[in-house]
Amino acid sequence: MSNFIPEANAKFAIWLTAFLYNLDVILTRVGFPADVFSNLDALRSTYVDANSVAENPATCTKAAIQARNEARKVLEKALRQAIAEYLTNNHKVTDEDRDNLGLPIHKTGHTPVPVPSTYPDYTIATDVLRRLTVHFHDHGSEHRGKPAGVSGAVIHWALLDTPPKNVDELNLSALDTSSPFTVEFSEEQRGSRVYFCLAWQNSKGEKGPWSAIQNAIIP
Repeated sequence: MSNFIPEANAKFAIWLTAFLYNLDVILTRVGFPADVFSNLDALRSTYVDANSVAENPATCTKAAIQARNEARKVLEKALRQAIAEYLTNNHKVTDEDRDNLGLPIHKTGHTPVPVPSTYPDYTIATDVLRRLTVHFHDHGSEHRGKPAGVSGAVIHWALLDTPPKNVDELNLSALDTSSPFTVEFSEEQRGSRVYFCLAWQNSKGEKGPWSAIQNAIIP
């Protein structure tokens, strides 16, 4: 599912417009969360504005291009995560819907998706104030890519005064389709300790083994 989004900005803009327009039409029927759609639309607006500045010869500076590229990076990550979580294995999304959305159509022949057998290795960066950034990759691999059949990393975390006995005590969670994963905190939470644990999840929602629990202090 990694190559369906066009690389060229002009083609990306066309794909994006068609994707959001057709998604809006089927939003309720397929159970796509309205708040997630609103967030995607807001990120789209930010990207479109930044792209207009970068494409205008009168305002096309290195900073403008960098701002456009960063806006697209944030938007594309949100798109991939939303598609993986709410559309990819949604039986309410028809092949016609997928075609209209510009998404891959599932093959007729069923290819079994294995349950992940490995877990993510990860590091927690604390170099930005009030932010923890989790960089993850497959255990024992030098490559940053996910294992075959994996849609993303399930990340559980919690602010705790004492170390958790197991992952069930980590009450916050998210599915991130690509590294890194970033969590923002408030000023009042600085100095608190946050515990993390990760597992790979395949496209059927099946999880592999959990990683070791690590922790970091909010800077």
